Amino acid sequence: MNITISELFEAGVHLGHQRRRWNPKFRDFIYDHRGGISIINLEKTHQQLGKACAFAQELASNGQKILFVATKKQAQETVREIAMTTGMPFCVNRWLGGCLTNFETVKRSLNKYRRFLAMEADGSLTAMLKKEASVIRRQMNRMHRGFEGMLEVNDLPDALLVVDVRYEDIAVMEARRLSIPIIGIVDTNADPTSIDYTIPANDDSTKSIKIILDAISEAIQMGQENYEMKQSDGRKRKKIITSEEMIEGNTVTMDASLENEAEKVTDEDEKAAIEKAAVDSTPVTRKKRPAAKKTDEGS
Repeated sequence: MNITISELFEAGVHLGHQRRRWNPKFRDFIYDHRGGISIINLEKTHQQLGKACAFAQELASNGQKILFVATKKQAQETVREIAMTTGMPFCVNRWLGGCLTNFETVKRSLNKYRRFLAMEADGSLTAMLKKEASVIRRQMNRMHRGFEGMLEVNDLPDALLVVDVRYEDIAVMEARRLSIPIIGIVDTNADPTSIDYTIPANDDSTKSIKIILDAISEAIQMGQENYEMKQSDGRKRKKIITSEEMIEGNTVTMDASLENEAEKVTDEDEKAAIEKAAVDSTPVTRKKRPAAKKTDEGS
């Protein structure tokens, strides 16, 4: 993490809510109350942000997904941009109640929305009757509001990143019920004990939100690079092992074929082969020529 405390100060991360609105459970992250405003301790913010970045990087290194949740106007565009850059799912328009706790129903609606998009892409929606097509398009507009950024979601996320945990209390409650870890930007008017990785910061300023999310985005991208390297090494290793197995398999096949041929040889074949070898090894002797007979003329 390359962000310094001075950069956090310049982005206004330390500015909390009015003192009368502060949550007593936030006491450990308060530096002071000045001019009726609660001031956040930036040293602790920097420390907590480092822990959150390390956790996000670890998740990305394992190929896991973080769902970004930010439906307040100040954070929508920033979250949409960062989530699309990192390839993470996001919810920036409206949190659907039961999106986590009733995920199977939401998954069916997602599949329906994907079918509608496919119909629009291949032109089959245009070929329908006007009335039927208009009904489907109204449903698509409504679904887009709830499912933008979640088209690639097929399983529950491995973690949530929430901007303003008090504003997104339903999402936080569902994640806690399912024991899903939560990274949250928490302001002085919220309860930081409900979050696994609390980042005490101003959650109403666009600059404050952006500088924190940029740090987390950088950590996620580093984790994704590590994941790609591990996947690449795994593919190379698998290729080498497969080649060795092919070579070993061919050797075993050849040995097995030789053993099968040896089993076909009978005792009689062995006996005949021994006799033939004995005959072939016997030395050849030269026969003596018979002596010539004496004739009367020669005597």
